[in-house]
Amino acid sequence: MAKPFKTLDDMGDITGKVVLVREDLNVPMQDGSVSDDTRLRAAMPTVLELADRGAKVLILAHFGRPKGQKNPEFSLSKITRPLTAVLGRDVQFIPDCQGEAATDGIAVMRNGDIAILENTRFHAGEEKNDPALVDAMAAIGDLYVNDAFSAAHRAHASTEGLAHKLPAFAGRSMERELDALQAALGEPVKPVAAVVGGAKVSTKLDVLNNLVAKVDHLIIGGGMANTFLYARGVDIGKSLCEKDLAATADAIFDKAEAAGCTIHLPYDVVVSKEFAANPPSLRTCNVHEVAEDEMILDVGPAAVEALGDALKNCRTLVWNGPLGAFEIAPFDKATVALAKTAAALTKEGGLTSVAGGGDTVAALNHAGVAGDFSFVSTAGGAFLEWMEGKELPGVKALMA
Repeated sequence: MAKPFKTLDDMGDITGKVVLVREDLNVPMQDGSVSDDTRLRAAMPTVLELADRGAKVLILAHFGRPKGQKNPEFSLSKITRPLTAVLGRDVQFIPDCQGEAATDGIAVMRNGDIAILENTRFHAGEEKNDPALVDAMAAIGDLYVNDAFSAAHRAHASTEGLAHKLPAFAGRSMERELDALQAALGEPVKPVAAVVGGAKVSTKLDVLNNLVAKVDHLIIGGGMANTFLYARGVDIGKSLCEKDLAATADAIFDKAEAAGCTIHLPYDVVVSKEFAANPPSLRTCNVHEVAEDEMILDVGPAAVEALGDALKNCRTLVWNGPLGAFEIAPFDKATVALAKTAAALTKEGGLTSVAGGGDTVAALNHAGVAGDFSFVSTAGGAFLEWMEGKELPGVKALMA
């Protein structure tokens, strides 16, 4: 089936061509070293393929928040050595992403060479999507590849503007991400389930409103579930709850009913009088038996088993957010148990499972099943905006 965007397969002969590749190299650093190289590894397939096909590969990226000023603290020169180690190839550094310094650096590159251009955010025009900066960056390249889905929700010069100036293609990581998202909510195999967790309803309102119209089962966990339980007249003790959003929760219930979407809330819960690891006051009870001085900190085992049974009847799953306060044992049990069920169903071939968001990735890694999901997105903000049904400028530009 033809894709709505061009990929590296559509580039033709690129020997000797200068290819500008937007990657996400905004990696966490600790004591001068990269503490998590996930994003560097995500860049590998595209960068190595382009180099092997004889292109001169110029990597565009931002690093930190230099606010349009040159600042050595945020220089991408720091990433040259770590990326060299990950790729197993020499990576050069060019001290600007446009102008004479860039042109001079490119002039000494041979076919198949790889270089990182200096931080795009050293230019104030980057975040403003300034046409002058877009033109200046376009002038140094022949082709443009966007491989940074995690930055695709920003309409910046290097993520959106360039796609309109040069022949534009999706890199391999971007292609995988867009294929997975299309399978999850674009044209999913039904029935579709969504797990949405997290502390606050207020941060996921747009997600919930978008999903109830698209999925068959909406599983709500985390502190968010407490707000929905409260809206249904359940006494939730001293649990985290946004009581002022009760009417909003009711409106989502109504919208779900009209759309034929079943909302799943926990009917047994794990409670405690204090939020601490393995507290003495820990107990499991029916959701209607929460005492005034107790707080709900996880979904109970009976509800998790029922949720697992619901997933067995689904063909597609989208997951964003944990079911409980999973950072502290034993309030990670529900998240781990349901994640393992979803992973097992995926491995059996019956379920397409797509997950994303920082807490979600951490929770799935904690459960040891991230590798068993169909796709796990590491793009926090972009993944959330996609779940909200919003158009992502960097993706839209590739569809042009």
